[in-house]
Amino acid sequence: MSMKNLFSLAILLAFGFVACKKSGSAEQNANQDDNAAKVLAYIRELGFPADQIVERDDAYVVEEDIVFPKNMQVPVEKVKPEQYYTGSLVTAAKVVNIRLKVDASMTSMQAEIDAAINQWNTVPNCKIHWTLVTGTSYDVLMVNSNLGSGVCGQGTFPSGGNAGGTIWINKNYIAGNSFAQRSRTICHEMGHNVSFRHTNWSARGESSATAVPGVGGTDASSIMNGGQCGSGATVLSTKDKQAAAVLYPL
Repeated sequence: MSMKNLFSLAILLAFGFVACKKSGSAEQNANQDDNAAKVLAYIRELGFPADQIVERDDAYVVEEDIVFPKNMQVPVEKVKPEQYYTGSLVTAAKVVNIRLKVDASMTSMQAEIDAAINQWNTVPNCKIHWTLVTGTSYDVLMVNSNLGSGVCGQGTFPSGGNAGGTIWINKNYIAGNSFAQRSRTICHEMGHNVSFRHTNWSARGESSATAVPGVGGTDASSIMNGGQCGSGATVLSTKDKQAAAVLYPL
């Protein structure tokens, strides 16, 4: 084969390789866009108002502190109509040992984190149990993040039977709050990681959500009320604990 033909063959092979890469990349992007559309539909199905859904490059944010990653696994089952939760729970095998890793950026609030963990771990007749870990294997990562003025923290809902994978705490913003209120912010976001929605959903404009069986009605004392950073309840209410025991019973 002549040098000219060899050169032409090399060009064709190179072009084919690039074309394959572009095709694969395009397919991957299409799959990502398709999953993002499913996530957005899921958010709307949960009853969140469209004007409260904020799109980021990698996620949708609702009501300032609930994050839905665009690559999350959307639950196959329909949202159960009888509970203030997402329709997707942490599996029984995993909820008994939710491994929380605290990033170095958050260690100055370790005491507040410990207090929040203790609240969830001491709910009567409930399987929820958080464990602090320091290694590379963990279920949830808590990090400091500048979320802007007015946003104290953010959390993610469960996906694929796993606890929501990240908690972001606006550490500098809440630094001036009392110890109890700082711990409250952390405890509230941890609630989202195990599927709890805002108890005051109606007042915040959500179109649908109903009570956990036997735990109906509004609850001004709920730590899961949204929009109350720095002023909300600082301990899990009686109804918070009852709801946790219903969703994750021993």
